[in-house]
Amino acid sequence: MRYTENRPIIRWFIISISFGLTMVILWNTYLFFQYFKEEERHKMEYWAQAQKTINEADMNTDIDLPFKILENATIPIILVQDRKILKTANIDEAVTNNPEALYKYWQKLKGENEPISIAWDEGKFQYLYYGNSPLINTLKYYPIALLLIIFLFAGLIFNYYQSTKMATQNKLWAGMAKETAHQIGTPLSSLLGWLEWMKADQYNPEAVVEIEKDIQRLQTITDRFSKIGSEPKLDKHDLILETEQSYDYLKRRYAGQIEFNFSAPDYPVFVQLNNVLHSWTIENLVKNAIDAMKGRGTMNIEIIDDPLKATILVHDTGKGIPKKMLNKIFELGYTSKKRGWGLGLSLTRRIVEEYHKGRIEVAHSELNKGTTFRLVFPKIIDTSLFE
Repeated sequence: MRYTENRPIIRWFIISISFGLTMVILWNTYLFFQYFKEEERHKMEYWAQAQKTINEADMNTDIDLPFKILENATIPIILVQDRKILKTANIDEAVTNNPEALYKYWQKLKGENEPISIAWDEGKFQYLYYGNSPLINTLKYYPIALLLIIFLFAGLIFNYYQSTKMATQNKLWAGMAKETAHQIGTPLSSLLGWLEWMKADQYNPEAVVEIEKDIQRLQTITDRFSKIGSEPKLDKHDLILETEQSYDYLKRRYAGQIEFNFSAPDYPVFVQLNNVLHSWTIENLVKNAIDAMKGRGTMNIEIIDDPLKATILVHDTGKGIPKKMLNKIFELGYTSKKRGWGLGLSLTRRIVEEYHKGRIEVAHSELNKGTTFRLVFPKIIDTSLFE
């Protein structure tokens, strides 16, 4: 297998460092949060002590400092005794003036912090309920905002990486295709000249016919590569007819121990298609299936017509694809063959998805039982039906 599974080490190093920094920042945020929570509880304990001092004060007690502590508090507070609210502080008047809203706010404070008890007489207690300060509330949402920023940043990096990878592949495909078409074109022109000479010299007619077929095949291959190297033209074609023609061509050459089946609606299904490239797609999938079956098995192609799309199912009874490889088979360079460059399925996906705006995927695969590929093409919709 000539597929490199190891990703670049530097990329994983950067991802690991970024993940580690994120964890450190989140942990420090958590520690800051706990620190401020403890600080605010200490402040509330001072407030409770000040309230207790005022409760127990007599004419000779200096209560200036306790009053200052009570007045300078900025944390929302509800003081309760015998389930009755005695005092509130730093709570919006719209809440304090509405008994029902104030009761709900009290219930909310119960869930934020443990109340502080204030003993003001033997066996009698007041309870101080307090909420989180604006600083704590802001700090509470900071980790969420940080994670969102990190996810956004990761998404941008992933998108950039995918775009760069796709652009590199596109340049590779275009350059390779143009060069291949050029390289084949030179000897092909010479062969055409020799073919005309053989016809004029009345060379063996049967040999001339076979040579002519091979030259036509080479012309088809050259045409395919020239279209891959540039933006191909799409025209209205019957998907069933174009698929069946390509399938029959392969059937005649591989008939033997393989059983070929083709099923489709008995009416045309029109899509925007480049018939030369579509023929290449079918050829790649069928040849891969024949290789997977090692020349023995059943090959099925089924075309399904839906209102907005047309689907082609290519099924074989070959060796199947391991689950761990299902996400990799369309990647450039992947191959399970001892001989091969790993271009076939990658090229097929490019033709289907980039040129024809369709979709190709493995619909099902089971080891030693076979594989089914699904190709989906958008149909040409007759707008007159909606008028």
